[in-house]
Amino acid sequence: MSVSPHSLDHVALWVDERKELAGFLCDHLGMHVIEETDTFTLVGVDAKLGKLTLFDAEGPRERGSLERVGLRVGNLDAAVSGLPQTAGVRREDGCAVLQAPNGLPIVLVERGGTDFDLDHVVLRLPDRETALAELQSMGFASENGALRVADRELRIVEGEASDDGRPLLNHIALLVDSADEVQRDAERRGVEIDDVKDAANTLAVFLRGPFGVRIEYVEHKPGFSLV
Repeated sequence: MSVSPHSLDHVALWVDERKELAGFLCDHLGMHVIEETDTFTLVGVDAKLGKLTLFDAEGPRERGSLERVGLRVGNLDAAVSGLPQTAGVRREDGCAVLQAPNGLPIVLVERGGTDFDLDHVVLRLPDRETALAELQSMGFASENGALRVADRELRIVEGEASDDGRPLLNHIALLVDSADEVQRDAERRGVEIDDVKDAANTLAVFLRGPFGVRIEYVEHKPGFSLV
């Protein structure tokens, strides 16, 4: 792929409890509502950092391929102390694992940067090596057995994961300079384009990755004004 993404921009989810999940993320995990419409809510600590997009969908949703979403915090003990008992927090390998509403699996990792910024995503896919190779061809860099875009990671673990046709994961989005260039590159290589969306602040091209995982390449238009 000739286009080099700058960042893992956001993770988009299908949810049937959008208001409840957005409230949990804002009340307990330092996020705020960046944008909201009749069909989706975009939340994060900053519009130009890692975000979560919550799309309305029929429930119940199944985790399927989405193993975990990782958020970074400067002080793990302080972050955990503010979580409700309903989150079912447990310590694991120096991290804190919890479950947000809608069955969203979250792990908090102690790392430098902005609290509750997106750190990594873990996917469970049937053939790890095939997935790694295909995702590398889609713009991810390989490093120490994981895939990386700038300072954020996409990790793949091998395993079967059923979603009964109602997956929690909608897509993973990468920030690029030019979505048009991604589209031209895909057309040159004969890669099927899943969708193109031209919105007020962004232009996005969607491609299908391994085992049906959708990858969005999103361009922030001049004057990008989300807060």
